[in-house]
Amino acid sequence: MKRFVDLWELDMQNNNLQGGTKKIIAVIGMCGAGKSEVVNYLQKKLKCPKIYFGDATFDRMKKDELELNYENERAVREKIRSELGMGAYAKLALPKIKKALKNNGIALIESLYSWDEYKIMKQKFSDSFKLIAVYASPNVRFQRLKKRKKERPIKNYKEFKTRDYSEIEGTDKGGPIAIADYTIINEGSIKNLHKNINDIINKI
Repeated sequence: MKRFVDLWELDMQNNNLQGGTKKIIAVIGMCGAGKSEVVNYLQKKLKCPKIYFGDATFDRMKKDELELNYENERAVREKIRSELGMGAYAKLALPKIKKALKNNGIALIESLYSWDEYKIMKQKFSDSFKLIAVYASPNVRFQRLKKRKKERPIKNYKEFKTRDYSEIEGTDKGGPIAIADYTIINEGSIKNLHKNINDIINKI
């Protein structure tokens, strides 16, 4: 792993983007806030591919033949971060980000997680990196997650709170949400959500 980190540090020193029209747009939020809806709409409007940081987790789970559930997902995330640090997912996604920028001029990132990931992206891409936070209250998010029957279902409110605490305490997720360039309150209609996204697109 040390060789990987050494190459990353060298790349960080030599390839900072300064100015230009390239944009890296990341979306962050707690589970159930509506990140995927925001990313999918951005992808449609901007006509660019999306990069899901969490793919590294699911790839490892598939490799290790683990059942897709919250407990295994959390364990694998922690293992990956123990190997590569708290900025692991940003590091692992770098080749995909570079490819998207080369081919489209825009890289759209779903589910940036940690404060370290934010710092890595900001250090590397400077003002070309923009972060959108999607917020919904805990009760609204819980009601949404209860309806997810196949995709990592939440069993009860206790499990929901445990997941929230794990995300906040384990990754310092509150930092990127607080410092985001734009914030969307997603507790209304899809139409209103899309309007808010359009307003942000016009500003970026």
